[in-house]
Amino acid sequence: MKKICVLLFIFMLISVIFTGCSGSQVTGVKEGTKIDKKDLKIGFVHYSDPSDQGYTYNHNKATWKMAEELGIDKSQIINKYNVPDTAQAATAFRELAEDGCQIIFSTSHGHEDYLLEVAFEYPSVVFCHFSGVKAKSSGLKNVHNYFGDIAQVRYLSGVVSGLTTKTNKIGYVCAMDYTEVNNGLDAYYLGAKSVNEKIQVNATYLNKWYDPALEGQATKSLIDMGCDVVSHHADSTAGAAVCQENGAYFIPYNSDMSKVAPKAVLTGVRWDTSKYLIMAVQNVLDGTPSKIPVDYTGTLKNGMIYLDKINYSLLDKATAKKVKKAVESCKNEFETKKKYVFEGPLYNRDGKELVKAGEVFVEPKSSPSFGEVLQGINIKK
Repeated sequence: MKKICVLLFIFMLISVIFTGCSGSQVTGVKEGTKIDKKDLKIGFVHYSDPSDQGYTYNHNKATWKMAEELGIDKSQIINKYNVPDTAQAATAFRELAEDGCQIIFSTSHGHEDYLLEVAFEYPSVVFCHFSGVKAKSSGLKNVHNYFGDIAQVRYLSGVVSGLTTKTNKIGYVCAMDYTEVNNGLDAYYLGAKSVNEKIQVNATYLNKWYDPALEGQATKSLIDMGCDVVSHHADSTAGAAVCQENGAYFIPYNSDMSKVAPKAVLTGVRWDTSKYLIMAVQNVLDGTPSKIPVDYTGTLKNGMIYLDKINYSLLDKATAKKVKKAVESCKNEFETKKKYVFEGPLYNRDGKELVKAGEVFVEPKSSPSFGEVLQGINIKK
């Protein structure tokens, strides 16, 4: 009898340790049950922090826009910055779930497997992943992906570059040799080529997502090659500053960098993810998480992606007129599906056919899968 009592005591002790004494505040979301706004907690996990003035800065801006729109106090939002694409991401997701966040967002593609791991452990918590691709195949009802057809905006920025250049040489700084980056490079090239048959697109890879010094050096090397318009898929404002210093034009990604380089920034490839955040959070509040799409695609039409205002004051009147007409026409064709970014024939740099003549490639998911560098793009070693 004594032995049985001891065993029961041990069992009860273990139960207490893993429940009541764990400090867990997991509440989650139940379909059909509304959440009082004051009881809501929202978590975000970011690869870098807003000081990058680019990628995370823009996501962070959308967070506060969402909070203001929905009347959510900033104290109800927990941000975890500078979380690498390692097991540290899983720890960050668990901590947010344990802190009582009913919905958690991640903005790094590299967090995906860690997010899925933790989402399985917390089925009542909603997880939304920007640039992820595995929500549908995971079979987890609490996981959602969101991204946008940003290739359309990259294409439009290429149109601007192709009509603005005087040397017929334009540049592109790539953070990594990665699908999303190459997808944007391809779209930029195709946009420029559509309005300027003489165009030469030169690209260089950093092999780092965020390195201002390296971004600046890469931008300068492209300018030294004769590129008078440069764009990028990198995180800092370094490229903008270098272009201003060297009399070149710059088309930034993620944020408005015109304050850094007012005489260089022509336009920008931009996101406004606040519309998605508002929709997802509102569904959590309403107790309808099932209404959050498994895979959401932002478009020019719904405003999640857009080309920033073009600074026509930097251009002569004739060029400004051509740019305005071409961009408006192209944008309208994208919105009415009369035009697609990836229209065949298209080949990779080895000559392999990617899209046949007369055919178009349409992304099957919100995040890009078309990621081979196209024939005609010059990669600077």
